[in-house]
Amino acid sequence: MLEIPCVLMRGGTSRGPFLRADELPADTIQRDWVLSHIMGCGHELQIDGLGGGHPQTSKIAIVGRSVQAGADIDYLFAQAGVRDGRIDTAPNCGNMLAGVGPFAIEAGLVAATGPETRVRIHNVNTRKLIEAIVQTPNGKVAYEGDAVIDGVPGTAAPIRLSFLDAAGAKTGRLLPTGRVRDRIEGVEATCIDMAMPMVLLRAADLGQSGHESPAELDADTTLLTRLEAIRRAAGALMGLGDVTHSVIPKPVLLAPAQAGGTIAVRYFTPRTCHRSVAATGAVGLATACVLEGSLAQELAGQVRSGPTAAIVLEHPAGRIPIELELAHAGAEIPVLRASLIRTARRLFAGSVFVPDPPPLTHQGVS
Repeated sequence: MLEIPCVLMRGGTSRGPFLRADELPADTIQRDWVLSHIMGCGHELQIDGLGGGHPQTSKIAIVGRSVQAGADIDYLFAQAGVRDGRIDTAPNCGNMLAGVGPFAIEAGLVAATGPETRVRIHNVNTRKLIEAIVQTPNGKVAYEGDAVIDGVPGTAAPIRLSFLDAAGAKTGRLLPTGRVRDRIEGVEATCIDMAMPMVLLRAADLGQSGHESPAELDADTTLLTRLEAIRRAAGALMGLGDVTHSVIPKPVLLAPAQAGGTIAVRYFTPRTCHRSVAATGAVGLATACVLEGSLAQELAGQVRSGPTAAIVLEHPAGRIPIELELAHAGAEIPVLRASLIRTARRLFAGSVFVPDPPPLTHQGVS
């Protein structure tokens, strides 16, 4: 059996093991085999591993020192398929990102610098830079505090995440199709790549109010089948190729806000509805609200106000506010920086045990 040091953490509204890159097999195929077994993939409850039987609790953060200019650490995110065991490193996860700064400080990868410590994170998945401000009074990470994020019980210390130059995270373009609107499978859509590739749809165009619960949406097999067809067609249009076995792009249903926010969203992961909203998705959705001509901007109305904009997304568990630093009117990319508050909690630290990976063959592990 392999014994691998592991810290289980909640990051934002997600949860999963945080691992050091230098503690995992160097070979990608063997690494992914180990990650799948760490999570207990292949069983709906992931009963033989650390996963929680849901995409939000089947996530992994791999962290190591960075050689990238302007970055302190590298963060590779991996989404583990609950049933199929596929390890997908195409997307980023902004909720798990909330735990990366605290983990790096406590692992000795970054030195605490005072009451607050800035950790500059290079996301390996997207090759983008994110800045995390972690509370470190007396040189130690603080997890207790007064910050509240919807979708997580109680309060915790705030972690401010700022996404820098997040446009074109996977496709290289804010608008991967070159258009602010497309018609896909007979439905009008906005395809955007800002921190996360997404295909945005009016909920009403698919017979929904946009205020349904995740359970209601997950039970609507006709809707899920149609969303998947749109998602696959959008992936091809966005230059992502065949996305059948990928978790990007993410489909999102949009609707007018009902509780004083900017817009209501139902974010899919991509084949089940997120119980709240992904932090990376929130960055892209907020950007879409200030993108002239997008479906989100149509439903949100006029939200630009000088050099900044405050966007509040309504999601199934409540609300999430995002602060945007805006470029000049008419700029190709309307947002210079997107910031939001998340929280994290260290749940346990120890070792996770998995079988030794099989030897490599020319086709993978045997």
